[in-house]
Amino acid sequence: MKSKSYIFELVTPDLGDTDKIELVHWNSKIGDLVEQGQEVLELVTDKACFPMESPVKGTLTQIIKEKGSIVRKGEVLGILELSESE
Repeated sequence: MKSKSYIFELVTPDLGDTDKIELVHWNSKIGDLVEQGQEVLELVTDKACFPMESPVKGTLTQIIKEKGSIVRKGEVLGILELSESE
């Protein structure tokens, strides 16, 4: 049985009309299996804190933006690898 791998980019969602979005915490580390719906990281704006859930199940293979980074809408924060068995 072969397995195919796919990558999924975790990107900053549209959090409304805000100038500053800070990535304040990663709840997972590289190599962790992340379940669909699991809170992966937290973003903060000048108005509120936004926990970000993973829309897919996969392994966190790369953290592109570290804790404390200021990010923009649509910016890639991390990479998940998804495996699919044939």
